[in-house]
Amino acid sequence: MKARTHKKDKVNVITLGCSKNLVDSEVLVSQLKFNEIDVEHQSEKSDANIVIINTCGFIDRAKEESINTILQYADAKDQGEIDKLYVTGCLSQRYKDDLEVEIPQVDAFFGTLELPQILEKFNADYKQELIGERFLTTPQHYAYLKISEGCNRTCTFCAIPLMRGKHISRPIEELVSEAKSLARQGVKEIMLIAQELTYYGLDIYKERALAKLLYALNEVEGIEWIRLHYAYPSKFPMDVLDAMVACEKVCNYLDIPLQHANDNVLKRMQRQITQQETRELIEQIRAKVPGIAIRTTMLVGFPGETEEDFQDLCDFVQEMQFERLGVFQYSHEDDTAAYLLEDNVDADTKEERAGRLMAIQQEISYQKNQDKVDQTFKVLIDRKEGGYFVGRTESDSPEVDNEVLIDATKYYCRIGDFCHVKIYDATDFDLYGELVES
Repeated sequence: MKARTHKKDKVNVITLGCSKNLVDSEVLVSQLKFNEIDVEHQSEKSDANIVIINTCGFIDRAKEESINTILQYADAKDQGEIDKLYVTGCLSQRYKDDLEVEIPQVDAFFGTLELPQILEKFNADYKQELIGERFLTTPQHYAYLKISEGCNRTCTFCAIPLMRGKHISRPIEELVSEAKSLARQGVKEIMLIAQELTYYGLDIYKERALAKLLYALNEVEGIEWIRLHYAYPSKFPMDVLDAMVACEKVCNYLDIPLQHANDNVLKRMQRQITQQETRELIEQIRAKVPGIAIRTTMLVGFPGETEEDFQDLCDFVQEMQFERLGVFQYSHEDDTAAYLLEDNVDADTKEERAGRLMAIQQEISYQKNQDKVDQTFKVLIDRKEGGYFVGRTESDSPEVDNEVLIDATKYYCRIGDFCHVKIYDATDFDLYGELVES
């Protein structure tokens, strides 16, 4: 075992999974920093002697990545390369008892809402006054704003309520305060995230209050784009669309995971909506907010999904022409209602169906991008990569959507600035543009 010198502890926080996990890690890092603990996020150096892994437990692939990461650092602990290993997040919440037996090298496992208990391991206090203050792990010009925790929905395929608990909304005043804090750090775009946005406010205000939140956030000086992620289609609050039109900072963009379109599958998923109701909702959204970019997610291979059910989904996607679409393959999750069903769509079929559906969307995206050629868009510059400055339009969220590429040998862009870009070429998921005067 490698001998360690007696020096001050240093912590490395590793984040796996979704943007909601990322926000949790940012809060954890902030609390540690304000307790004067030396901490970094996703450090590539090997100088940390304490590692905290924030895990994901959503689907099989995510769980596998989390387990492999824990084992990697468990081995590092065996080799004397680190002194302490802590695990938190969704996987830890869901499988804590099993993990304690299987990976004894971990010093402690914590659930998703046990931040104060993690801090106790460092003799640190949870500082209530830091609510809304976060160490940003994203580029300085954009950040995620988590407006609630947990979920009250009963989708049969989803294990999130098992890991995150019931829906808990954060007060509007607290969220506005956090948005102001982010703006002071230079953030220009905030992405509202939750397990389910449209339920916001029902627990604390006894009414759906997402629209009220948007009006309040629209007044925050320094924030220029507000983006909505993860809305639920059933009983969608239409006043959100009114707020989207009235508030100039709210992007004409909506991430609304539909999961499927076939009525039989939707019923087994307990999505509380039919294909026709979904179609009417999308038509209403587009009528109320002309030019809106709708992003959705579909789940293929759900138990009992026949070839006819899947073809129904493909026909629906072809008909609706979504601006953005992602595909997941069904993962048979224990303790969910769907686990009682036979997982009778084999892995090869799931993969083949996912590929077929994405091929349809790829063609849709190509045609929509071709329509953007010779048009000019407001673009937020995210980074420089290779020979290009890379940015996004109002219709695109970071990491999951299309990007705008600007030749860095011809033009100079400052990271985090807005530019006006005229598109001269387009592929399936990328736009190529040149700077123009605003």
